[in-house]
Amino acid sequence: MRHASINGFEGRHEGVCGDVLQYLKSVDLLPPVVILDPPAYAKSRNARHKAVQGYKRLNETALRKMPSNSLLWTFSCSQVVDAQLFEDTLVAAAISSGRQVRILRRLGQPSDHPTMAGHQEARYLKGLVLHVD
Repeated sequence: MRHASINGFEGRHEGVCGDVLQYLKSVDLLPPVVILDPPAYAKSRNARHKAVQGYKRLNETALRKMPSNSLLWTFSCSQVVDAQLFEDTLVAAAISSGRQVRILRRLGQPSDHPTMAGHQEARYLKGLVLHVD
């Protein structure tokens, strides 16, 4: 909340820290900007399918409750879910929710978090910025 105040958003910002699915189920309409940054859903290849289902469920639930002309910033830090699989999962969530989305930006690890060449698993941070029609 301190940063919202510093940047002139005091009183116009609500931060929620808790179980995101419980929160999403408790509201009828989400604000026009939503950031979903869950903990890693999969820490091994055996958990990848369950993680993908979790990302789809989470994002589909949010998309269903977002107003038109809104932004969804959504992230994954599961190393066994690569960027393409994460994007495909978000496309599936959009289709299931009946919402049209446009990918405005694909996000990855910043330059201060380098990875070794040839070590794809180290590129575990990924995100998408979606415009929700």
